[in-house]
Amino acid sequence: MNDLTRSRSGSRPEGRRLPSYFDLIEDELRRRGGGGEGGKKAPPRTNVGMPSTGRNAGAATAFSRANGNNAVVVKVLSYGAGAASARNVLAYQSKEEKAHDQDGREVTDLTAAVRSWEREFGNRNGSKDVLRLTYELESTGREQVARALSSLASDGFRDVGDTDRTYAFSVSESMKGQTRLSFALVIAHEKRDRSDRSSHNRIAAEIDEVHAIDSRVDKALRAEGIAVVSRYPVEFSSGPKGFTAALHAMQRGGAEVTLSTKTQIEERPGKSGRYHQGAARRELTTSDHKQLTAEGKIVAALMRTRQPRDFMHLLLSGPANVDRDQFILAGRDFLKEQFSGHRYAYAIHNRNDPDKHPHLHVMVALRNCGGRMLNPNIRDFTEWRTRFAEKARERGIAIDRQKRVERAGPPPVKRWEWEIFRRMGATAPSNVVEKVISKLRDTPTAPRLEEARQRLGQSRRSVGRVIQMLEGIARDRTAPSTARELSHDLSIGLQREYRRLETAVSEGRDPTREKGEEHMLRSTPISTAQAKAAKEALATTATSVAAKIVNPTDRLLFEQATKIIGKVVGLQLDSRVVKNRERGEPSRGKRPSDGLETKSAVGRDHIAEQGVVNKSSNNRSVDASRIGRSNAEHDRAETDRPDRERPKAQQRNREMPKSIKLRPPQEKERDRSR
Repeated sequence: MNDLTRSRSGSRPEGRRLPSYFDLIEDELRRRGGGGEGGKKAPPRTNVGMPSTGRNAGAATAFSRANGNNAVVVKVLSYGAGAASARNVLAYQSKEEKAHDQDGREVTDLTAAVRSWEREFGNRNGSKDVLRLTYELESTGREQVARALSSLASDGFRDVGDTDRTYAFSVSESMKGQTRLSFALVIAHEKRDRSDRSSHNRIAAEIDEVHAIDSRVDKALRAEGIAVVSRYPVEFSSGPKGFTAALHAMQRGGAEVTLSTKTQIEERPGKSGRYHQGAARRELTTSDHKQLTAEGKIVAALMRTRQPRDFMHLLLSGPANVDRDQFILAGRDFLKEQFSGHRYAYAIHNRNDPDKHPHLHVMVALRNCGGRMLNPNIRDFTEWRTRFAEKARERGIAIDRQKRVERAGPPPVKRWEWEIFRRMGATAPSNVVEKVISKLRDTPTAPRLEEARQRLGQSRRSVGRVIQMLEGIARDRTAPSTARELSHDLSIGLQREYRRLETAVSEGRDPTREKGEEHMLRSTPISTAQAKAAKEALATTATSVAAKIVNPTDRLLFEQATKIIGKVVGLQLDSRVVKNRERGEPSRGKRPSDGLETKSAVGRDHIAEQGVVNKSSNNRSVDASRIGRSNAEHDRAETDRPDRERPKAQQRNREMPKSIKLRPPQEKERDRSR
């Protein structure tokens, strides 16, 4: 157990509304049959506050996962370069048991092992981050050189305006009575702060760039009356250590080194200092070795550099309740097959502690015996995870290739989340409480990635069916015109909306937080009969399409989608009916205006949609009988009207012209186009 675990067991604030960690573990044991009423009591706590895990491997696994460990892991912890880094990793590997190399031999002498490892390193140089120029000048003073370089810094080192770079120089006497100038310039990108990820201000270590910088330095020196006698070969340094080494090289012979930079540390009360690049330069002149080292680290903190890689520190981890010996053999088989031709060494940690996850620390040389470099990426890690799982299953260990998004296990809990829960209890944020409780109870979660793909495919099929149905209605000339135009508009809107959400998913945005867009729909007024006919047409088509879907899940999704479409259709049609009434829809019982009922955006409405009987005919006798019946009904209505309504009718008749009885149309005036 680590110190954090001990602190958890001994710090239980009074009045906590949620149970403590160990109470939850005991509750879980009772739920599984290990305690509670009518059963045995939970096992007593040990001196570190954890119940015995000999009979309850599940509780041990839950406890181990609650401490931040994963079920199975294959990942790179770090990369290293040089003999010193290799020795540190080998020493860390061997802190519990002796490490073994690729031939199965035990690594007993670390010094000899480091020497053999160093022969395998490619001695690659890192990125060239510091330019070092050395000049022989005519005898001159330090103040003149300082003024010349200061004017160059205010003007620009590579181009005009390149004024933010850090530089250092020292002036010393040479053997011929001349003055030697050692000048170092940071050509790597210096970040504004540590969060800066850009690298646009980097100068390439090429001969043309060096000549340009050298000419500007020469021009600045001659402007102060300093003549350059000769030049030494150009040198480059790499990384923070290279910059510090350049400062120390200038200091040889007791010379003072002047460092000019805009990088500084902002002091914050109660917090650590913040590295950032200020607006004004600060200069430091010293011959103290330690002070130069400290200032070099400050400048290097904001220097973007690329260091060489000679080896990688790999971690192979498994669940807590695994057979340790078989796990080691599986890891050995995986390393022998995957890194054949590479030098590597591995050691086991947590072999005899059943409460913790066993894991192998492996150091692998990136250059194989043939000189080929290994540059692992995310695809390599996925392949390694798959092959390691295969080797484990061959040894009887029931693990599978797993990613965090695919694992059917509790969510990972960070240390700060655990500390918030431990200190605040139920007052902690709800998402933190849920994650910690799931981790403590070892509550598995369903794999998310595959289910997400299935849901995406089902929704794509469902939306496709809805769009296909709407497009079919829009092309059907026998369907009501209102249904055709509305289906056409909805199909276009659905396609645009679905493409927009797919773009959000592909770009990593949460589609549930995307704000929908407004799509144009028709706003021309329609009658109630037209709205009713359109609703019936869409409902009938949706029912017939749903009956043909064989898969029950797809049919349910389609029905849910059409239910939403039905609501949208109802709101749209009702709003258009209201607009018709606002424009003066005729009262019920009288024939509406032909301009509102027979015209639409896609043409003349279907006759059945108008809600009136087609009374046109080519037979004059039929027209005459129809007109006669109409006149008789009009006369009978006047005589049968109650006495209390007659004054109102007489008053209305004074304001309106008298009704005109219909007469059969003449033959020559008849509109046969109806």
